[in-house]
Amino acid sequence: MSDDAIYIVGVGMTEFGRFDGEDPELAEQAIRASLADCNLTWADVQFAVGGTNGETKPDNMVARMGLTGIPFITVKNGCATGGVSLMTARNGMLAEGHDIACVVGYDNHARGAFAASPARYGIGPWYGASGMMVTTSYFALKIQRYLHEYAMDARTLGYVSEKAFDYASAHPLAWRRKPISVDEAMDADMINDPLTRFMFCSPDAGAVSLVLARGSRAFDLCDKPVRLAAVTLRGRRPGSFEVFSPWLSPGPRTSPSVDAAAAAFATAGIQPSDVQVAQVQDTESGAEVMHLGETGLVAHGAQEAGYRNGDYLVDGSLPINTDGGCIANGEPVGASGLRQVHEVARQLQGRALGKQVPSRPTIGFTHVYGAPGISACTVLTTEGA
Repeated sequence: MSDDAIYIVGVGMTEFGRFDGEDPELAEQAIRASLADCNLTWADVQFAVGGTNGETKPDNMVARMGLTGIPFITVKNGCATGGVSLMTARNGMLAEGHDIACVVGYDNHARGAFAASPARYGIGPWYGASGMMVTTSYFALKIQRYLHEYAMDARTLGYVSEKAFDYASAHPLAWRRKPISVDEAMDADMINDPLTRFMFCSPDAGAVSLVLARGSRAFDLCDKPVRLAAVTLRGRRPGSFEVFSPWLSPGPRTSPSVDAAAAAFATAGIQPSDVQVAQVQDTESGAEVMHLGETGLVAHGAQEAGYRNGDYLVDGSLPINTDGGCIANGEPVGASGLRQVHEVARQLQGRALGKQVPSRPTIGFTHVYGAPGISACTVLTTEGA
């Protein structure tokens, strides 16, 4: 055990769904739950990071939690906010020599909150006029190309949704808990071909908090600390085709998800084949399919067989998005990446709130992706990995 090793020792999460109150209420609930999980108080925290895609300022959480004088950093990085917040907390601990840190992500989005203007992303008005600022159009275009390129049946997307809602049906904090079948997913209202209503996430509310501890403290605070073996962030390079970044240059195609995942595995010293439970960004069903390939967890084109064979179910060879993912939980942007880490950490500790992976996993992976082309990945391990 190295003193430079950083562990997750406490986790806390609110229910995800529609919420009438203010964002900071959710953040406070999550922070207090994560501190209680490791028997600490706010006074024990030496460094904090908060992420949101909304208009509130996470660093003002000290007004609710306590004016202890600690540095509190605010992060806003689109859908990758949670991953960036976690990386910032880890880096701050190492740079400043802190033993205990707290990271929180939260948002409370109203219906239609994912609308965006081209100007905010440095794109001309022509892009909005083309319809591509409507993210459903972008996602549909990208998965159509992917399915064609790898000769996969569109029914694969129905399997993604069936799995998501099945997992969520057993999770007490998930938003949409009613199971659906592959046929129901395929026959639902078409939004953008081939993606139907049951294949998309929606804006909603939720908060997640994690407490991090340096190796010298971690095993005093938690029976089974989860080591943050890697947390990496990458942006787009020439050749990427990303949401709100709509171009492809001549030459090889690239992706920030490919780069972030490769960096995470290299840092942790493992291979994608070593992963035993994972979360990948599933803003819609096609995203999960593509991200399984881009992260190296599954060979491109092999996803269809994996879904049909049940490989990604809780008792399969690689359980994926075991809390229902974004499809069933929605996407409060600041919380979404930390929700992934929350779920995988609990799976590794053997105390999942929903369906527990029965094979006693010791190595987990998370991947989050967002506009205008940024990806953050983590590798999580427990003792014996």
